[in-house]
Amino acid sequence: MPSYTVTIATGNQWFAGTDDYIYITLVGTEGCSERTLLDKPLYNDFERGAVDSYEVRVGENLGDIVLVKIEKKKYWVQDDWYCRYITVKTPSGDYLEFPCFCWLVNDKEVVLRDGRAHLPQDDKTSLVKQHRQKELDGRRKTYRWREWQPGFPMSIDANRHKDLPRDIQFDSEKGVDFILNYSKLQLFLQKCCSFSSWSDFSDFEKIFVRIKNTISEYVMQHWKEDFMFGYQFLNGCNPVLIRKCKKLPDKFPVTHEMVAVSLERELTLEEEIEAGNIYIVDYEVLDGITPNSTDPCTLQYLAAPICLLYKNAQNKIMPIAIQLGQVPGEDNPIFLPTDGQYDWLLAKIWVRSSDFHHHQTITHLLRTHLMTEVFGIAMFRQLPAVHPAFKLLIPHIRFTIAINTKAREQLICECGIFDKANATGGGGHVQMVQRAVKTLTFRSLCFPDLIKSRGVDSKEELPTYFYRDDGYKVWEATKRFVSDVVNIYYTSDESVQGDEEIQAFVKDVSHFVDSMFPLSCIEFPKSVKTREELIEYLTVIIFTASAQHAAVNFGQYDWCSWIPNAPSTMRKPPPNKKGLANVNLIVESLPDRGRSSWHLGALYLGMYPDEHFTEKPVKDAMAKFRKELAEITSSIKKRNEGKKLPYYNMSPDKIPNSVAV
Repeated sequence: MPSYTVTIATGNQWFAGTDDYIYITLVGTEGCSERTLLDKPLYNDFERGAVDSYEVRVGENLGDIVLVKIEKKKYWVQDDWYCRYITVKTPSGDYLEFPCFCWLVNDKEVVLRDGRAHLPQDDKTSLVKQHRQKELDGRRKTYRWREWQPGFPMSIDANRHKDLPRDIQFDSEKGVDFILNYSKLQLFLQKCCSFSSWSDFSDFEKIFVRIKNTISEYVMQHWKEDFMFGYQFLNGCNPVLIRKCKKLPDKFPVTHEMVAVSLERELTLEEEIEAGNIYIVDYEVLDGITPNSTDPCTLQYLAAPICLLYKNAQNKIMPIAIQLGQVPGEDNPIFLPTDGQYDWLLAKIWVRSSDFHHHQTITHLLRTHLMTEVFGIAMFRQLPAVHPAFKLLIPHIRFTIAINTKAREQLICECGIFDKANATGGGGHVQMVQRAVKTLTFRSLCFPDLIKSRGVDSKEELPTYFYRDDGYKVWEATKRFVSDVVNIYYTSDESVQGDEEIQAFVKDVSHFVDSMFPLSCIEFPKSVKTREELIEYLTVIIFTASAQHAAVNFGQYDWCSWIPNAPSTMRKPPPNKKGLANVNLIVESLPDRGRSSWHLGALYLGMYPDEHFTEKPVKDAMAKFRKELAEITSSIKKRNEGKKLPYYNMSPDKIPNSVAV
């Protein structure tokens, strides 16, 4: 009687093992085996991290094994089990791999295809076609769209993290609890200081000293300097707003006489603009946003500044004019470096506070977290596990929906952390997303396009824009890897057009635009017609979820832990006259001790520990990708040597695969 050797690997996560009954059925082209209980008498199998082997005897030739069915049945109490993969050794000695990487909960069965990726048009038999369709039918019932807030990108239909499908919940050791983390920090602050107003800038060190590192300590020492202020627009945690100024907007009436003392090349302001030395940052999206009023005892304020920046002879970006509102007038003066030191410092602090709000809500939340969730939900709904695009994307979607659900549950919800810490809490952050999403285009998620659209693509003109330089390298390396994988499975543009699943995936992503703005001009593709279009589309998803998120996430402690450099709220209104600012006004404007504490509480690219791909050409492409990323890491490390402000947020060895924090 012929037999097959079946090997089953249980996951390493907490509680991945099970004492439930596990059954297997092998399905071949010529027949299927009997449902077989996998059990070793006197041996505790299916333990966490275990790899167990069993013999499955059959009475007839099964032909080529195409499916493996695994069933879990309750033994005593329901006991979830995480299966990593199954291998089958045939009587002829061939090895077949069946990736699983999913939880079996309750009395559940999972039917697995072998690890080779297949396009839908490549499947010829009704057996595998039916399996493919059944998987997608089940997924669409499980992964449902929902609009969390009007005008927001669509999200998963789940109110709480525990309501999510088990496969996309955090592992126990990975769980994130914003409330718990912030509460721990509050307990620490209660020990070191009371929850009243600060008395001086130096008081912020009472929080800062416990979390300092090289960059944040340098920020603390130099935050008042114009150089440090300007540098952050290039390489801080929100390096996406600075753009070349080709013409001063009418709403920002800066004259040459105002800024002449700041210009170094004996050119007029108009000539400096013509020469490409003037840059601008405009926080118009904050104009009219409702400030936080959830605490009736403390008034909070917002501003919508415009900041003019000058590239001096040393190629440093220096602020030369700041207007704190969008409408010019006597009560909205243009602050200058030649004003009193505290007037100028307070104006810069207001810009830094506005930058904090833009970063948190638009750059970070909307453009990485929420957009990656849109791609992720569409992926689960439209791409079966056997599809090469699913295998390519799944490591980069890992935990994203879970972290976003946690955020909606604890962070950005009513009475959440945003309400406690930020001037945009109480609904302002929702208004900001609603505004920003109206101008969010697919092209703005393409890194090279976004850089070029702001006129900051020239390394000769901005030689210290490391976010741009490192981002280009990682983008191109990622695109080459995606191209290698796509060209393994798609032999022509026609094969892309004929892939009904990839077309449904792209169309499902565009659904979030059509459902909210049916008459809008927001451009998200509804189909992909060529391999090059598909390569770019998949590169956008991977880059957004990994490199872009890393660039705007992991510098937060560096640049925001010194609170005067990134105030989450301001307790005095923006100054409407010059000559009023002093140290006391600035300290009284900054967050108090309690809000300061809330403010502070808030696997890597190329590494694929779950082997969804089994084909050698793809594994070779992964190895090539890892080698290229290692070379980029080495070049960044070399450039950073000796720098007081090293930039490493785009270094591949520090880029997680997915938006998971």
